[in-house]
Amino acid sequence: MAEVELLRALPKGNRNVQARETAKTEEHIRVSREYGEMYFDGPREYGYGGYRYDGRWQPVARDIVDHFGLKPGDKVLDVGCAKGFLVKDLLAEGIDAFGIDVSKYALMNCEQEAIGRLQIGSCDDLPFPDGSFDAVLAINTIHNLDRDGCVRAAREIERLAPGKGFIQVDSYLTPEQKDIFESWVLTARFHDYPDGWLKVLEEAGYTGDWYWTIIG
Repeated sequence: MAEVELLRALPKGNRNVQARETAKTEEHIRVSREYGEMYFDGPREYGYGGYRYDGRWQPVARDIVDHFGLKPGDKVLDVGCAKGFLVKDLLAEGIDAFGIDVSKYALMNCEQEAIGRLQIGSCDDLPFPDGSFDAVLAINTIHNLDRDGCVRAAREIERLAPGKGFIQVDSYLTPEQKDIFESWVLTARFHDYPDGWLKVLEEAGYTGDWYWTIIG
């Protein structure tokens, strides 16, 4: 395993943590975890506040191709693909890209180029044969399960692409960052410091790469 910042080309988001902390309620958490219209395209306090393609994943797709040494026609799975933005941009790089997500709403409102390449499913029970992909990505996805689910998800990613996975999850380096994260988070059911996450990956027998999403 190696720590690799594959999302370094993404623009830094503007998150009004103080406003979310003031507005967040148990109802916001419940609705956001339905991963429906409110989460993707409703008010900001329920999730993205409008999840629309703007091309920001194009350089990330190129970095993924370079990192894994992918060739045209190689198969890549985006676990937690949402509306298929990264799938679309990987396809543009010549990659045979597919996606899976728990959200019917996201898949029903996916990018035109991703139609027929996305399917409903959970990251801890991936419906594909062993070794069926040249790389599997799970970006800010598996932490939406409990700890046992995260172990199962990492194990599944390893099963589909041994040593060729990339998992990015919510984390924090200091107690102050943990407080900020907990005031912001809506969907993550499990989170931990990096050492705790590395234990999860080790327990799963995961041998791919990883990185952290840190707020604050």
